[in-house]
Amino acid sequence: MSTKTQQRLSATSLALLGIAFIVAVSITNQLFKGWRIDLTENNLYTLSDGTLNLLEGLDEPINLYFYFSDQASESMPSLRSYADRVREILEEFESEADGNIRLSVIDPLPFSEDEDRATQFGLQGVQLGVSPDPIYMGLAGTDSIDNEETIPFFQPDKEAFLEYDIAKLVSTLSSPDRTVIGIVSGVEMTGSFDPQMQRMVPPWMVYQQAQQLFEIRNLGTTFVDIADDISLLWIVQPKNLSNETLYAIDQFVMHGGKAMIFVDPVADVDPAPTEGMPQGMPPMGQGSDLPALFDAWGIEFAGDEVVADAGQALQITGMDRRPVRHYGYIGVTGERMSGNDIITADLNVVHLATAGSIRVTEDSPATLDPLLRASADAQGMPATRFSFLPNPSSLQDGFSPSGDAYVLAARISGNLPSAFPNGPPPTGVSSADGDEPLEAGNADHLVATAEPANLIVVADVDMLADHLWVQVQNFFGQQLANAFASNGAFVINALENLAGSSDLIGVRSRASYTRPFTRVEELRVDAESRFRSTEQRLQSELDETEQRLVELQSAREDSGNIIMTPEQQAEIDRFIDQRSAIRQELRAVQRGLDEDIEQLGSWLKIINIGLVPLLLTVFVLLAVWRRNRRMA
Repeated sequence: MSTKTQQRLSATSLALLGIAFIVAVSITNQLFKGWRIDLTENNLYTLSDGTLNLLEGLDEPINLYFYFSDQASESMPSLRSYADRVREILEEFESEADGNIRLSVIDPLPFSEDEDRATQFGLQGVQLGVSPDPIYMGLAGTDSIDNEETIPFFQPDKEAFLEYDIAKLVSTLSSPDRTVIGIVSGVEMTGSFDPQMQRMVPPWMVYQQAQQLFEIRNLGTTFVDIADDISLLWIVQPKNLSNETLYAIDQFVMHGGKAMIFVDPVADVDPAPTEGMPQGMPPMGQGSDLPALFDAWGIEFAGDEVVADAGQALQITGMDRRPVRHYGYIGVTGERMSGNDIITADLNVVHLATAGSIRVTEDSPATLDPLLRASADAQGMPATRFSFLPNPSSLQDGFSPSGDAYVLAARISGNLPSAFPNGPPPTGVSSADGDEPLEAGNADHLVATAEPANLIVVADVDMLADHLWVQVQNFFGQQLANAFASNGAFVINALENLAGSSDLIGVRSRASYTRPFTRVEELRVDAESRFRSTEQRLQSELDETEQRLVELQSAREDSGNIIMTPEQQAEIDRFIDQRSAIRQELRAVQRGLDEDIEQLGSWLKIINIGLVPLLLTVFVLLAVWRRNRRMA
């Protein structure tokens, strides 16, 4: 075969190979369209089971509009990277919704109809960096009847709850009706008439805020059944509830109902009757508990003990008008809030007063996830010490941290047994006036939860009162609220979370998509630890040398004479040379701080640029050699 023929065959073979490659890629794209493999360490692109169940349950299309200023953010690589992260998880929602989610990605250019539409949705344009135009990175959603829900701006620092926020928006659009919450309260938080002042006392601010988001239905404290349309119970300061009422609460939880429960060893907002007390003594706060239910569910509430926390004590005004730290008044902040739970992830500080503690028993089927915790500098004190406390500073007398981990608020979950395993309790006289007996129903009795329970238990009632978290002012008949603590946000977050479906509550917080160079950070810390002592020693020697030089020059008797003796000049030159050498060594130490990091970078370059291509070349040559050998 001639050389020219061989060349034609080689060219034809390459052309056919190129065509075959293009055809194979096209066929592969069609055959494996929609196939995904999540190889990230924390499964960043794999939706939670709760989200998947939520998407499978959609029965009508939902339109999602992701507005991102792609053109205006060209100089912001970190923001663009996070926008890609948001877009990719939205595409995952669309892919798993089986056609019931339709995603549109829009770049709202300045003065365009898209920007006007984003503004109508209520999305926020934020001035960032050097861009003269506002940056949009928000989500708007609509359903078939034009209900709207929005996420005004995706904040990168809330990345852990990115999936939850999107799932919550989808869940709200799929069920637009307002959630009905049944409130069971032993204190007048819903408003009352003050006979002494002869005027109406407005509802607590936290109750007013909840009314704006939910339908609140007051159940009282003597009920025997709970309506089917109530999906959440808000129980505050439960005292002396009848067995019939306890049974109704128990079976509500057994059938999958959610509950948020506030109990307290000493509730200042619920003063005890003053009859028989000495004249002038302030009323004492009453305690509350649910022992019949808590004992059965494996929950321990220390109702006779108040957590005194020196590490988080708030400063109040004492009886002598001087500030004093009250160990029973706690401001929970930072690391003592759960950063993995949507309820507390974004809160600043939550104020509590004479709070108790919560734990679960060793044999309890329940799982306790702390939301608010006391510091390590805390001790449990008898609740009677806080009943009448004229001088809060007396709590410091004999104070000794116990070392126990006190949980002030927690999420309780798991398969719980009923507190009434033998069925409904006997009917009895338990009505408010004591005349008519109440009958408890026994239909559909369950001896255990039908699905894992989800409860929020808080060991303090006072945190709901206005004086601990908000200043309310009357401005021309309008109430203006200025919150100085996150108590209201805590309650609203908890209600929103519990009011969602079980699938939404099960959506986990996600890890961050940013991957820090941990090896580089380890090298940097190690280099700093190795060279810091040397740097400090050299810097000390330099300071001493400069000080000696100043002393030598100032000690000259002929200070007015500009001519120095040879000995003086030699001494000064020696110190100057020593100072120069020390500074040079200091520069070497500074360069040494990054030496290991630069060396690691060099090795990575060698591996990526040189070693990998070399290995591929050797592999190809070996393959060609083996083929030629077989052909020979």
